[in-house]
Amino acid sequence: MQRILTLLIEFKEYFILTLLVLLSIILLTLNDNPQLKAIRSYTVATIGIIQNTLAMVPNIFELQRENEVLRKLNVTLLDETSRLRESKLENVSLRELLGFKEKIKYKFVAADVIGKTLHLQRNTITLNVGKNNNVNIDMPVVCEQGIVGRVVAVSTNYSIVQLLLNKDFRTSVKIQRSRVDGILAWDGSDRLMMKNVSKKQDVKIGDGAITSEYSKIFPPDIKVGVVASVIENPITLFKDILLEPSVDFTRLEQVFVITSIVDTERVNLENKFLERKK
Repeated sequence: MQRILTLLIEFKEYFILTLLVLLSIILLTLNDNPQLKAIRSYTVATIGIIQNTLAMVPNIFELQRENEVLRKLNVTLLDETSRLRESKLENVSLRELLGFKEKIKYKFVAADVIGKTLHLQRNTITLNVGKNNNVNIDMPVVCEQGIVGRVVAVSTNYSIVQLLLNKDFRTSVKIQRSRVDGILAWDGSDRLMMKNVSKKQDVKIGDGAITSEYSKIFPPDIKVGVVASVIENPITLFKDILLEPSVDFTRLEQVFVITSIVDTERVNLENKFLERKK
Protein backbone atom coordinates (compact mmCIF):
# COMPACT_ATOMS: atom_id res chain seq x y z
CA MET A 1 0.00 0.00 0.00
CA GLN A 2 2.82 2.32 0.91
CA ARG A 3 4.45 1.60 -2.43
CA ILE A 4 1.26 2.51 -4.31
CA LEU A 5 0.97 5.78 -2.47
CA THR A 6 4.61 6.51 -3.30
CA LEU A 7 3.95 5.91 -6.99
CA LEU A 8 0.84 8.13 -6.92
CA ILE A 9 2.78 10.92 -5.33
CA GLU A 10 5.71 10.52 -7.69
CA PHE A 11 3.53 10.53 -10.85
CA LYS A 12 0.63 12.61 -9.60
CA GLU A 13 0.80 14.94 -12.63
CA TYR A 14 0.16 12.05 -15.04
CA PHE A 15 -2.65 10.64 -12.95
CA ILE A 16 -4.34 14.06 -12.69
CA LEU A 17 -4.00 14.56 -16.46
CA THR A 18 -5.49 11.14 -17.14
CA LEU A 19 -8.42 11.77 -14.84
CA LEU A 20 -9.10 15.13 -16.44
CA VAL A 21 -9.01 13.62 -19.95
CA LEU A 22 -11.39 10.85 -18.95
CA LEU A 23 -13.67 13.38 -17.27
CA SER A 24 -13.65 15.54 -20.43
CA ILE A 25 -14.53 12.55 -22.63
CA ILE A 26 -17.38 11.56 -20.34
CA LEU A 27 -18.74 15.09 -20.26
CA LEU A 28 -18.48 15.36 -24.05
CA THR A 29 -20.23 12.02 -24.46
CA LEU A 30 -23.09 12.89 -22.13
CA ASN A 31 -23.57 16.42 -23.38
CA ASP A 32 -26.51 16.79 -25.81
CA ASN A 33 -25.44 20.16 -27.10
CA PRO A 34 -26.08 20.24 -30.93
CA GLN A 35 -22.60 21.63 -31.58
CA LEU A 36 -20.95 18.80 -29.63
CA LYS A 37 -23.15 16.26 -31.44
CA ALA A 38 -21.95 17.68 -34.74
CA ILE A 39 -18.33 17.52 -33.59
CA ARG A 40 -18.81 13.87 -32.53
CA SER A 41 -20.35 13.02 -35.89
CA TYR A 42 -17.50 14.66 -37.83
CA THR A 43 -14.94 12.96 -35.61
CA VAL A 44 -16.48 9.51 -36.10
CA ALA A 45 -16.71 10.06 -39.88
CA THR A 46 -13.08 11.25 -40.03
CA ILE A 47 -11.87 8.23 -38.06
CA GLY A 48 -13.85 5.93 -40.42
CA ILE A 49 -12.28 7.53 -43.49
CA ILE A 50 -8.79 7.18 -42.00
CA GLN A 51 -9.41 3.51 -41.14
CA ASN A 52 -10.67 2.77 -44.67
CA THR A 53 -7.66 4.51 -46.18
CA LEU A 54 -5.24 2.61 -43.98
CA ALA A 55 -7.03 -0.65 -44.81
CA MET A 56 -6.26 -0.09 -48.49
CA VAL A 57 -2.50 0.17 -47.81
CA PRO A 58 -1.04 -3.35 -48.29
CA ASN A 59 0.53 -5.01 -45.33
CA ILE A 60 4.09 -5.80 -46.38
CA PHE A 61 4.47 -8.65 -43.90
CA GLU A 62 1.20 -10.22 -45.03
CA LEU A 63 2.29 -9.85 -48.66
CA GLN A 64 5.60 -11.57 -47.92
CA ARG A 65 3.79 -14.45 -46.24
CA GLU A 66 1.34 -14.80 -49.15
CA ASN A 67 4.22 -14.62 -51.61
CA GLU A 68 6.02 -17.43 -49.80
CA VAL A 69 2.85 -19.56 -49.82
CA LEU A 70 2.35 -18.91 -53.55
CA ARG A 71 5.97 -19.86 -54.33
CA LYS A 72 5.58 -23.16 -52.48
CA LEU A 73 2.28 -23.78 -54.27
CA ASN A 74 3.94 -23.02 -57.60
CA VAL A 75 6.74 -25.52 -56.92
CA THR A 76 4.19 -28.16 -55.93
CA LEU A 77 2.14 -27.58 -59.08
CA LEU A 78 5.23 -27.72 -61.30
CA ASP A 79 6.23 -31.01 -59.70
CA GLU A 80 2.73 -32.44 -60.20
CA THR A 81 2.69 -31.22 -63.81
CA SER A 82 6.05 -32.85 -64.47
CA ARG A 83 4.88 -36.14 -62.94
CA LEU A 84 1.64 -36.05 -64.92
CA ARG A 85 3.56 -35.39 -68.14
CA GLU A 86 5.94 -38.25 -67.33
CA SER A 87 2.99 -40.54 -66.55
CA LYS A 88 1.36 -39.65 -69.87
CA LEU A 89 4.56 -40.42 -71.81
CA GLU A 90 5.00 -43.65 -69.87
CA ASN A 91 1.39 -44.60 -70.61
CA VAL A 92 1.91 -44.02 -74.34
CA SER A 93 5.13 -46.06 -74.25
CA LEU A 94 3.47 -48.89 -72.35
CA ARG A 95 0.59 -48.95 -74.85
CA GLU A 96 3.08 -49.22 -77.72
CA LEU A 97 5.00 -51.95 -75.88
CA LEU A 98 1.78 -53.82 -75.16
CA GLY A 99 0.82 -53.72 -78.82
CA PHE A 100 4.26 -54.93 -79.84
CA LYS A 101 4.21 -57.59 -77.11
CA GLU A 102 1.04 -59.09 -78.57
CA LYS A 103 2.72 -59.35 -81.98
CA ILE A 104 5.79 -61.26 -80.75
CA LYS A 105 5.36 -64.97 -81.25
CA TYR A 106 8.45 -65.92 -79.22
CA LYS A 107 9.04 -66.17 -75.49
CA PHE A 108 10.55 -62.96 -74.18
CA VAL A 109 11.50 -61.04 -71.05
CA ALA A 110 10.68 -57.35 -70.68
CA ALA A 111 13.54 -55.19 -69.41
CA ASP A 112 14.34 -51.60 -68.54
CA VAL A 113 17.43 -49.87 -69.91
CA ILE A 114 19.44 -48.78 -66.84
CA GLY A 115 22.69 -47.85 -68.61
CA LYS A 116 23.60 -46.63 -72.08
CA THR A 117 26.57 -45.50 -74.21
CA LEU A 118 25.97 -43.96 -77.63
CA HIS A 119 29.14 -41.95 -78.27
CA LEU A 120 31.64 -44.81 -78.48
CA GLN A 121 32.74 -47.07 -81.34
CA ARG A 122 31.38 -50.08 -79.42
CA ASN A 123 28.12 -48.89 -77.88
CA THR A 124 26.10 -50.96 -75.41
CA ILE A 125 23.15 -50.74 -73.06
CA THR A 126 22.71 -52.34 -69.65
CA LEU A 127 19.44 -54.09 -68.75
CA ASN A 128 17.95 -54.91 -65.35
CA VAL A 129 17.49 -58.61 -66.23
CA GLY A 130 20.00 -61.47 -66.05
CA LYS A 131 20.38 -65.17 -65.47
CA ASN A 132 17.63 -65.10 -62.86
CA ASN A 133 15.31 -64.05 -65.71
CA ASN A 134 16.57 -66.80 -68.07
CA VAL A 135 18.64 -64.31 -70.10
CA ASN A 136 21.77 -65.71 -71.76
CA ILE A 137 24.47 -64.59 -74.17
CA ASP A 138 23.52 -64.14 -77.84
CA MET A 139 19.84 -63.65 -77.13
CA PRO A 140 18.30 -61.00 -79.43
CA VAL A 141 16.96 -57.75 -78.02
CA VAL A 142 14.14 -55.87 -79.76
CA CYS A 143 11.67 -53.09 -79.08
CA GLU A 144 8.46 -51.89 -80.72
CA GLN A 145 10.50 -49.97 -83.31
CA GLY A 146 12.66 -52.92 -84.39
CA ILE A 147 15.94 -54.67 -83.71
CA VAL A 148 18.11 -53.27 -80.88
CA GLY A 149 21.06 -55.66 -80.50
CA ARG A 150 22.16 -58.89 -78.86
CA VAL A 151 23.17 -59.89 -75.33
CA VAL A 152 26.96 -60.14 -74.96
CA ALA A 153 27.38 -60.39 -71.17
CA VAL A 154 25.15 -61.65 -68.35
CA SER A 155 25.30 -61.65 -64.56
CA THR A 156 22.75 -62.84 -62.05
CA ASN A 157 20.49 -59.80 -62.34
CA TYR A 158 21.92 -57.70 -65.18
CA SER A 159 22.94 -58.04 -68.81
CA ILE A 160 24.83 -56.00 -71.40
CA VAL A 161 23.55 -55.65 -74.94
CA GLN A 162 25.71 -54.94 -77.99
CA LEU A 163 23.80 -52.35 -80.00
CA LEU A 164 23.51 -52.07 -83.77
CA LEU A 165 25.63 -48.94 -83.29
CA ASN A 166 28.69 -51.06 -82.51
CA LYS A 167 31.60 -51.70 -84.90
CA ASP A 168 31.64 -55.38 -83.93
CA PHE A 169 27.96 -55.96 -84.66
CA ARG A 170 27.02 -58.06 -87.72
CA THR A 171 23.83 -59.82 -88.78
CA SER A 172 22.05 -60.92 -91.94
CA VAL A 173 19.38 -58.59 -93.30
CA LYS A 174 17.36 -58.21 -96.47
CA ILE A 175 15.41 -55.62 -98.41
CA GLN A 176 11.75 -56.29 -97.71
CA ARG A 177 10.50 -55.34 -101.22
CA SER A 178 13.07 -57.05 -103.45
CA ARG A 179 14.33 -59.72 -100.96
CA VAL A 180 17.95 -58.70 -101.63
CA ASP A 181 20.27 -60.05 -98.90
CA GLY A 182 23.19 -58.32 -97.24
CA ILE A 183 25.17 -57.96 -94.03
CA LEU A 184 24.30 -55.25 -91.54
CA ALA A 185 27.23 -53.32 -90.07
CA TRP A 186 28.09 -49.89 -88.62
CA ASP A 187 31.04 -47.65 -89.45
CA GLY A 188 30.68 -45.09 -86.66
CA SER A 189 28.39 -42.66 -88.50
CA ASP A 190 24.76 -41.87 -87.69
CA ARG A 191 23.54 -44.49 -90.20
CA LEU A 192 23.82 -48.26 -90.60
CA MET A 193 25.42 -49.99 -93.57
CA MET A 194 24.14 -52.88 -95.63
CA LYS A 195 27.18 -54.59 -97.11
CA ASN A 196 27.85 -57.25 -99.73
CA VAL A 197 25.07 -56.11 -102.09
CA SER A 198 26.17 -56.31 -105.72
CA LYS A 199 25.51 -53.46 -108.13
CA LYS A 200 23.04 -55.61 -110.05
CA GLN A 201 20.72 -56.00 -107.06
CA ASP A 202 17.47 -54.05 -106.88
CA VAL A 203 17.69 -51.61 -103.97
CA LYS A 204 15.98 -48.21 -103.90
CA ILE A 205 15.85 -45.29 -101.50
CA GLY A 206 12.89 -45.72 -99.13
CA ASP A 207 13.02 -49.55 -99.16
CA GLY A 208 12.57 -51.14 -95.75
CA ALA A 209 15.25 -53.49 -94.40
CA ILE A 210 14.39 -56.40 -92.09
CA THR A 211 16.21 -59.30 -90.47
CA SER A 212 16.55 -62.39 -92.67
CA GLU A 213 16.15 -66.10 -92.07
CA TYR A 214 19.93 -66.57 -92.43
CA SER A 215 20.63 -65.15 -88.96
CA LYS A 216 21.33 -67.68 -86.21
CA ILE A 217 20.43 -65.14 -83.52
CA PHE A 218 17.66 -62.85 -84.72
CA PRO A 219 14.18 -63.94 -85.77
CA PRO A 220 13.23 -63.02 -89.35
CA ASP A 221 11.14 -60.03 -90.41
CA ILE A 222 12.12 -57.67 -87.56
CA LYS A 223 12.48 -54.07 -88.75
CA VAL A 224 16.05 -52.81 -89.08
CA GLY A 225 15.79 -49.51 -90.95
CA VAL A 226 14.99 -47.69 -94.17
CA VAL A 227 17.34 -47.20 -97.14
CA ALA A 228 18.52 -43.58 -96.98
CA SER A 229 21.02 -43.62 -99.86
CA VAL A 230 22.41 -45.99 -102.50
CA ILE A 231 25.90 -45.11 -103.72
CA GLU A 232 27.50 -46.71 -106.76
CA ASN A 233 31.19 -47.15 -105.98
CA PRO A 234 33.20 -47.38 -109.25
CA ILE A 235 36.14 -49.22 -107.65
CA THR A 236 34.14 -52.13 -106.20
CA LEU A 237 31.52 -54.64 -107.33
CA PHE A 238 29.18 -53.69 -104.51
CA LYS A 239 26.84 -50.82 -103.70
CA ASP A 240 27.23 -48.64 -100.62
CA ILE A 241 23.79 -48.80 -98.99
CA LEU A 242 23.12 -46.63 -95.97
CA LEU A 243 20.14 -47.29 -93.69
CA GLU A 244 18.32 -44.98 -91.34
CA PRO A 245 17.88 -47.07 -88.14
CA SER A 246 14.26 -47.78 -87.25
CA VAL A 247 15.11 -47.61 -83.54
CA ASP A 248 15.72 -44.24 -81.90
CA PHE A 249 18.49 -45.33 -79.53
CA THR A 250 18.57 -41.97 -77.77
CA ARG A 251 15.02 -42.53 -76.47
CA LEU A 252 15.34 -46.25 -75.76
CA GLU A 253 13.96 -47.05 -72.26
CA GLN A 254 12.22 -50.44 -72.44
CA VAL A 255 13.12 -53.51 -74.54
CA PHE A 256 12.33 -57.20 -74.88
CA VAL A 257 14.88 -59.99 -74.68
CA ILE A 258 13.72 -62.90 -76.83
CA THR A 259 14.60 -66.09 -74.96
CA SER A 260 13.39 -68.81 -77.31
CA ILE A 261 14.64 -68.00 -80.79
CA VAL A 262 17.84 -70.03 -81.04
CA ASP A 263 17.27 -73.26 -82.95
CA THR A 264 19.96 -75.38 -81.29
CA GLU A 265 19.53 -78.27 -83.75
CA ARG A 266 20.17 -75.99 -86.71
CA VAL A 267 23.10 -74.25 -85.01
CA ASN A 268 24.74 -77.52 -84.04
CA LEU A 269 24.34 -78.92 -87.54
CA GLU A 270 25.81 -75.83 -89.18
CA ASN A 271 28.69 -75.69 -86.70
CA LYS A 272 29.53 -79.37 -87.25
CA PHE A 273 29.51 -78.87 -91.00
CA LEU A 274 31.83 -75.87 -90.72
CA GLU A 275 34.18 -77.88 -88.47
CA ARG A 276 34.42 -80.63 -91.08
CA LYS A 277 35.38 -78.13 -93.77
CA LYS A 278 38.34 -76.82 -91.74
